[in-house]
Amino acid sequence: MAKTKDDPNYKVIAENRRARYDYAIEEDVECGIVLMGSEVKSLREGSANIAESYAAVEDGELFLTNGYIAPYKQAVTWGHLERRKRKLLASKREISRMWNATQRKGMTLVPLVMYFNHKGLVKIKIGIAKGKKAHDKRATEAKRDWGRQKQRLLRHGD
Repeated sequence: MAKTKDDPNYKVIAENRRARYDYAIEEDVECGIVLMGSEVKSLREGSANIAESYAAVEDGELFLTNGYIAPYKQAVTWGHLERRKRKLLASKREISRMWNATQRKGMTLVPLVMYFNHKGLVKIKIGIAKGKKAHDKRATEAKRDWGRQKQRLLRHGD
């Protein structure tokens, strides 16, 4: 989802750039997330990290584990825990499809990006992914390097 001029509220909060390197993403699903008020205020300031987090289906519900949202300074009394387990909102069909992928096919649920959508709501994009082996990572890196070198050659005209 790209930022356009008609989406003034769209803003990327946190991105897991390492996920595309470590995992082969086969499909991605947009989910809502249940947050406290102090967490939303902290996210508006842009202080979050989803790099070390993962999603999992537990008892028919989807949860984000180990996602970091910095404490909000003004909410000292009624603040939130930085790395608490947060419930993700998705349809029952999507949750059952994710459970099947993780339990039967050996896939992983990786958070890719957390953002405010055009309505100003916090959304998180979850990738259904399979872990890459070392040789796959090397091939991806070689392909990316060749693409950069090709662009450099075309730019300079040599």
